[in-house]
Amino acid sequence: MQTPTYLAAGLRLPTNWLDYTILGIYFAVVLGIGLAARRSVKTSLDFFLSGRSLPAWVTGLAFVAANLGATEILGMAANSAQYGVYTVHWYWIGAIPAMVFLGLVMMPFYYGSKVRSVPEFLLLRFDKSAHLLSSVLFAFAAILIAGVNLYSLAIVVEALLGWPQWVAIVVAGLFVLAYITVGGLSSAIYNEVLQFFVILAALIPLTILGLKKVGGWDGLSDSLTKGHGSDFVSAWGGTGIGSENPLGANWLTIVLGLGFVLSFGYWTTNFAEVQRALSAKNLSAAKRTPLIAAFPKIFIVFLVMIPGLVAAVLVPKIGTSGSGLQYNDAIPYLMQELLPNGVLGIAVTGLLAAFMAGMAANVSSFNTVFTTDIWQKYVKKDEPDAYYLKFGRLVTVVGVLASMGTAFLASSFSNIMSYLQTLFSFFNVPMFVVFIVGMFWRRASVKSGFWGLLAGTVTAMVNYFVFYKQGIISIPSDQGANFVSAIAGFVAGAVVMVAVSLFTRPKPAEELNGLVYGTRSPGMTEAPAKGDDAWYRRPALLGWGAVVLAALCYVPFSF
Repeated sequence: MQTPTYLAAGLRLPTNWLDYTILGIYFAVVLGIGLAARRSVKTSLDFFLSGRSLPAWVTGLAFVAANLGATEILGMAANSAQYGVYTVHWYWIGAIPAMVFLGLVMMPFYYGSKVRSVPEFLLLRFDKSAHLLSSVLFAFAAILIAGVNLYSLAIVVEALLGWPQWVAIVVAGLFVLAYITVGGLSSAIYNEVLQFFVILAALIPLTILGLKKVGGWDGLSDSLTKGHGSDFVSAWGGTGIGSENPLGANWLTIVLGLGFVLSFGYWTTNFAEVQRALSAKNLSAAKRTPLIAAFPKIFIVFLVMIPGLVAAVLVPKIGTSGSGLQYNDAIPYLMQELLPNGVLGIAVTGLLAAFMAGMAANVSSFNTVFTTDIWQKYVKKDEPDAYYLKFGRLVTVVGVLASMGTAFLASSFSNIMSYLQTLFSFFNVPMFVVFIVGMFWRRASVKSGFWGLLAGTVTAMVNYFVFYKQGIISIPSDQGANFVSAIAGFVAGAVVMVAVSLFTRPKPAEELNGLVYGTRSPGMTEAPAKGDDAWYRRPALLGWGAVVLAALCYVPFSF
């Protein structure tokens, strides 16, 4: 007999013993991987960066799986139900170019300088004030974003067991805590590789059955055009300057705000992603990590966009008070309506896997930054390595507990993708402008990093909370406001950095080797290992291949 379980907004999943068996097997494997990884954790470098020993295919899949959390599954499906085919921009222009830039241009600086975190690079390029501010901002952002994944994870646990949401948040958080604390980053990464395939096994049948339900792509497109207009099924329709569209953004704000500022800000400075590349076994593997991840990233959009579009057809008023469903409920709603038992168990397992991957990525990056960039640098210096390993495990507990608190913030947003983009515009974009100016302009002074980061963060927040939220400027949607906030934060940070640099001293030229484009350090000239020099593994070929493929994907959605 099926036991109905309840989800937010009145949804319920008709799970039975087969679904729970599949879920139980998965949890046993996850904890088993954590226990197995524990044996390889001997030093703090093992715990925080897997001893820099992992092959490129492992770090590449972990790189994309770390991003394949609540942002992708619930967030992008919600985005599609609300805005339509415009969702492809978050992938083909809002991810691939930045991932390629990270692999080809920035990873030699990160990996070659042997830094353990993104903020540590700012310490080498600028000074302690820029380093401390970036560390604090990043740690705060990591906890907020981990809370989004934990909230999404708790929704599914609530649906399975009928627990109150706060109980689901606590239990889900404790489970993630168990395998990260035991096995460190290696546990998180190997679980992310497993989770990547489980997530695909969940989303593929949901996409296929959803399309079948609405008459295939032609039936889906016709229904959306009738209900929402032709722009809803076009990537660029209605994005002319001055035109109105569901997204509330024109082509210029999409290209600059999302395609450049938000995208590059996220993918090149978000340590939850970069940490996976830093754990690679050599420089060649580190460069290929985001490039390998770019290829599945190109096609994952279909597995999250199509279910969101199907939900918009089946529930035309989704996201409104009349429907009883939030945009975030698009995926769970289709699971309830379309999936038979057994397949439902795989889908639920895939959702849990996605949310745990996203949360684990942010918590593991939080414990690294807090331990190595804040505690070790400014509180407890020169302690034995065993002390920092023990403290890192303790901070992991703190991070998970803090994420439980921030999970309740995420619950107040109908579209969690909007919430995440708001966070990225506040924290990632200002850090990106500091990186990009400091990396490409030798004259950028020691003090310009701190003031540029501060100015960019404050400007983005003022634009969002004062100008947009108070109605001083008229922007049709939260996403459009996020694009504008990102552009404003980037411009303010760059202007302040230039102004401060003109009146303060730069770093001596000899201290910039390996930190500024055009300079080199010994770690950046490492020869490829045997096998890594094969033509099909060349980073330039992988990178430009991904860019061309992403551009070609736009063609069917542009006319």
